[in-house]
Amino acid sequence: MSRILVTGGSGFIGSNFINYLLRDTEFKKRNQVMNLDKLTYAGQGRNLERMHIKPGTGKQSRYKFNQVDICSPEVFGIFEDYRPQVVFNFAAETHVDRCIGDSSSFVETNVRGTRNLLEASLKNNVSLFLQVSTDEVYGSLDEFSPSSKEGDVLNPRSPYSATKAAAEHLARSYFYTHGLPVIVTRSANNYGPFQFPEKFLPLFITHLIDGKKVPLMWSPENPGLNVRDWLDVKDNCRAIWHLSQKGKPGEIYNIAGRNERTNTDVTKALLDIFEVGEEMVQRVDHRKGHDFRYSIDDSKLRGLGFEHASLDFENGLRNLVKWYRENEGWWRPLKNG
Repeated sequence: MSRILVTGGSGFIGSNFINYLLRDTEFKKRNQVMNLDKLTYAGQGRNLERMHIKPGTGKQSRYKFNQVDICSPEVFGIFEDYRPQVVFNFAAETHVDRCIGDSSSFVETNVRGTRNLLEASLKNNVSLFLQVSTDEVYGSLDEFSPSSKEGDVLNPRSPYSATKAAAEHLARSYFYTHGLPVIVTRSANNYGPFQFPEKFLPLFITHLIDGKKVPLMWSPENPGLNVRDWLDVKDNCRAIWHLSQKGKPGEIYNIAGRNERTNTDVTKALLDIFEVGEEMVQRVDHRKGHDFRYSIDDSKLRGLGFEHASLDFENGLRNLVKWYRENEGWWRPLKNG
């Protein structure tokens, strides 16, 4: 049985990844998964319980849970007891708006927490440490720039992306200095079920469900033309697992969605789904340091035989709206809170 440790496994991408490991991978019957999560605001939705995944008892139970801060010394004892073979680090502070007001938790979790996990992995002879990162580390592209490749110079422009870049550098330093097998993934904007309702798509969808206007960042110079690449969270989970099996330690791999859309285009698509007009859009100022465009080239990943299961963003958007309509009991307490 493969002993897998997932940090941040109660959040959006982490919970979808654990669900994938226990239900959909070719090794599902041989996977034993431990989830380490602090249960911050982003982990309060009891995502895995909603997926009908609950901690078992006994040494051979397929899913275990530990509520722990990855910055805590407790991590070392957990590693010694569980002896994970593979570590997937999803744990991070991620919401850019929050880092503008106070970046301290981003530095603490994204940098110090990653260092803690790397040290514990090194001491316990982990066979692979996979650091989950973001396309935001490349910084902002203009409209006609080529898509970012793994070897491009990083230019993070927010405290969030800067701490994610720092975590990447730290992880790879353990590969070069200590020989710890490390892989880094950089994914595009994920969308899918169980995403905390302060993020762009769930915020807009739940506002429209409630008949509220959506806050589109806008200015005369940039009327909502910021571009993001949208990646189905299930495809991201599949790609991360694929790289844990086929990727080369020491390497970085982009995971693109190949669905670049302006924020205005995405907003218009949502308005069409809800059969409402532009009167439901409220123009708001751009946040500080708002990056114009993210775009990544994932030919390196596809060269390892990976293929997306879904590239139909419009249909994915309709399915996502349907999910939020049918799961009001999940998102409303989080949004009201």
